[in-house]
Amino acid sequence: MTSRLLTLAQLRALARANTLFPPLPLADALHRLGFVQADPIRAPARAQDLILRHRVRGYRAGDLDRAFARLGLEEDFLYAYGFMPAATRHLLHPRADPLHPAGLHQPDTLAAAVLDFVRTAGPTHPRDLEVRFGRDRAINAWGGFSKATTRALESLHHFGLLRVAQRRDGIRIYAAAPQPPALLDAAERARRAVLLIAQILAPVSLTSLHGALALMARRNPGLGPLPPVVVALRKTGALEQAIVEGERYLWPAGMADSPQPPIPRDVRILAPFDPLVWDRRRFEHLWGWAYRFEAYTPPVRRQFGYYAMPLLHGDAVVGWINLALIGGQLQVDLGYAVRPPHSQAFQRALEAELARFQRFLIARTSLTQAS
Repeated sequence: MTSRLLTLAQLRALARANTLFPPLPLADALHRLGFVQADPIRAPARAQDLILRHRVRGYRAGDLDRAFARLGLEEDFLYAYGFMPAATRHLLHPRADPLHPAGLHQPDTLAAAVLDFVRTAGPTHPRDLEVRFGRDRAINAWGGFSKATTRALESLHHFGLLRVAQRRDGIRIYAAAPQPPALLDAAERARRAVLLIAQILAPVSLTSLHGALALMARRNPGLGPLPPVVVALRKTGALEQAIVEGERYLWPAGMADSPQPPIPRDVRILAPFDPLVWDRRRFEHLWGWAYRFEAYTPPVRRQFGYYAMPLLHGDAVVGWINLALIGGQLQVDLGYAVRPPHSQAFQRALEAELARFQRFLIARTSLTQAS
């Protein structure tokens, strides 16, 4: 078991350096990340675009959608729903069906008919199924109602029989999933998936890693118990650790070996689900205040705002920002955790980030794809 001695300042630097790497082409950034969490709210842009803008050269809002089919990307649930390379999705399938004695999923009558339709017709919009199957409704996962055919599509996607081929106006277009490559056994898929999540969120608190793995396990019971996988990876040294002020942090071996570059004194506007923000336990430990995502909080109870985004300055998250693009101009509402930085360097860095953010929001008018 490999343990390191780190100070809180070194932990902050490691957290930033791990995920805010120099910008890459879109395909390279996605493969380096392995997963980008999705969220449909646009306030002022979707989470996946907000995450990628820091890590992809010249990224504009919507570039992921425009390049999705060309890059052969996938949508699925890791520890949250999001976008991923095919290699990440292969770790999640085949998904065991807990309702089947042998764990093998067998589509029911409607789902089997929908699967046959998609395999014959090709890429299918949920609306394409209405003429053939009608508009009967079924209870969805949130207790409301969805079309029965939409629920069938979602189930077939969950079990790996369909994939999302593209999106049209935000709606998933489904296609038959190709035959997967030679399958890894469940133990090896579990090992690689645990290492991937630890890498995405590194350095991640042990408590938060277990929380993320519990989310993955709910959708992937066939991977088996995951806490023992963490224990085994720690014993072999594949996961290194440090205890900082009583909190145990983990990361993949070798990540802390490279010399850390000087921390830029820039300003970054982070998505609520950015890897640097996701571990709320680490967030409060590193920066001394508790951030909350309040889009689903009643307005009278909000402290930060509907879609407040953490504001990173150097290696400190100094506050939050709410942004709206109105009449081509950014409307800015800032809040600070302690007191606002008054230096001219901070103001210049903030103005530069706001200018970058406004460019990012301007949709591409040409057919040029992000590379």
